[in-house]
Amino acid sequence: MTAADATAEILRYAAFATAPEGGNPAGVVLDATALTGEEMLAVAAEVGYSETAFLTPGEGERTYRVRYFSPLAEVPFCGHATVASAVALADRRGPGGYLFETAAGPVPVEVERGTDGVLRATLTSVEPHVEPVPEQAVARALALLGWSEGELDGALPPRIAYAGARHLVLAAATRDRLARLDYDFDGLAAFMREHDLTTLQLVWREAPSVFHVRDPFPVGGVVEDPATGAAAAAFGAYLRELAAVRPPATLTLHQGEDLGRPGVLTVALRTEDTRIRVSGAAVAIPQP
Repeated sequence: MTAADATAEILRYAAFATAPEGGNPAGVVLDATALTGEEMLAVAAEVGYSETAFLTPGEGERTYRVRYFSPLAEVPFCGHATVASAVALADRRGPGGYLFETAAGPVPVEVERGTDGVLRATLTSVEPHVEPVPEQAVARALALLGWSEGELDGALPPRIAYAGARHLVLAAATRDRLARLDYDFDGLAAFMREHDLTTLQLVWREAPSVFHVRDPFPVGGVVEDPATGAAAAAFGAYLRELAAVRPPATLTLHQGEDLGRPGVLTVALRTEDTRIRVSGAAVAIPQP
């Protein structure tokens, strides 16, 4: 048992997947009351996943304050760790509604058990927004990725999208371009810190409502995030802003296939609310 294990029970869940080998693994600490921020960072570094979520009881019933840490730093919001945490709670307290108080704002999460017995969580994002990107910033990002401007999909122009964290959206014109990911890790990390980006949301549109996505995450010390709920929410806002889809709409995002950890994220855009809903299954990973 390590020092981290001695101070907190660390659960491990795969989010946006129905098998432990798929989706994005997240660490979950359901009672982090005794941990300082420095200790949370140490636990996240030891777990080694792209994020670990730390929960402490809030004032209301089924309300929790949540902090998210990558192995290198705290992040304001993480979608896959939110889904993992909600399912971990449902495993112990039962399905239903939970409220997560995050640094980005309140995030309601609803957990349901499907007919297959798998628990699925739906989070509702904070209020999203989308902003333009200076041409020189796009050019620098492309150079760091090793992409050319001609390899972009002109129908989906670069934007920065936010739904709890900031993501630069870049759309590839082909699936082959998306599949070949080999970038300047340190250079991209510096660029992302300069522009306050959590990931790059790299996408390819297979069909009007079906996308394949990849998310480099060097600022978190991870080459690539296998399934990224926060970026999925931001991407939903991006598509609505560009009128690339019109609500009500349901999108399917495939992520992790190129890493051998396939996952599926469902993104819902509604007419009555500008916030984005992101859904996915999660399952426990056997303890090492």
